[in-house]
Amino acid sequence: MTILITGGAGFIGSNFIIYLVKQNPFVKIVNLDKLTYAGDLRNLKEIENQSNYAFVEGDICDRRLVEGLFKKYNFQGVIHFAAESHVDNSIENPNEFINTNVLGTFNLLEIAKCYWMASPYQVKQAHKNSRFHHISTDEVYGTLGQTGLFSEETPYAPNSPYSASKASSDFIVRSYFHTFGMNVVTTNCSNNYGPKQHDEKLIPTIIRKALADEPIPIYGDGKNVRDWLYVEDHCKGIDLAFTKGVSGETYNIGGRNERNNVYIANTICEILDKLIPKKQSYKNQITFVNDRPGHDFRYAIDASKIEKELGWQAEENFETGILKTVDWYIKKYS
Repeated sequence: MTILITGGAGFIGSNFIIYLVKQNPFVKIVNLDKLTYAGDLRNLKEIENQSNYAFVEGDICDRRLVEGLFKKYNFQGVIHFAAESHVDNSIENPNEFINTNVLGTFNLLEIAKCYWMASPYQVKQAHKNSRFHHISTDEVYGTLGQTGLFSEETPYAPNSPYSASKASSDFIVRSYFHTFGMNVVTTNCSNNYGPKQHDEKLIPTIIRKALADEPIPIYGDGKNVRDWLYVEDHCKGIDLAFTKGVSGETYNIGGRNERNNVYIANTICEILDKLIPKKQSYKNQITFVNDRPGHDFRYAIDASKIEKELGWQAEENFETGILKTVDWYIKKYS
């Protein structure tokens, strides 16, 4: 089986490729990545010479390139990570998010449909098991108050250009199942953390700023809540949904680890106080800055469906996962 993985040099994509190569050495992986600021081939250093792995630098919006890859490798699967994902950047420049997240997803779907299907609801025999797996986010659901959880039935209510672009791509994927009978599955995840995350994201920023003895910026009052999911747990969920999920279904993957941003910052500072102590606690560097426009208050996922139907379980709680994460970044920034 040969799988096209898009955005595989990014945070979640690179972790997934490494996980899959170790789990299944008989799967051939072609990693298509544009290598924007969020992609880094150093994330894949440990498997770059594996015989079942190949890297192609390119844009998912480039139809000629993607069609050529389908013809060359005869893909039986697509796992689509590639996306512009930094919310702040989507506020400053929404154009890139619409191009990549909406038009890029459409381009991949259309090419896969043409290659795998003879006509609507008629799959070519050679591709009867070929599947398109779309990786999405809980941000498409909008924001929660003090209580409640996002389920697969929660109405979409995106509040940023980023989440709106992801919601759009989710609906396009859905339409290819209902209109053409294409074998698709979608997973919407909560906030990932762990090794290889981009430096601009919250947890790497806290660690980096703390170690550099710089102010640690926290938006608003720091009370915004996220459901934190360790990246390797997410990778296991993606693998299960891709191999065992029901066609046309969506599966929400969340860590059941709700923490607000102040708690995250304080916890990381406490870990650093123990591992790399200095005269004053790292907590003294925490600084509150102007809030992000349209900053959603709370996200939290009900992962019951993937737990019950596919047997997925998060293995890391936040306390164990954050220790591994801090240790990894200490080594990176040292």
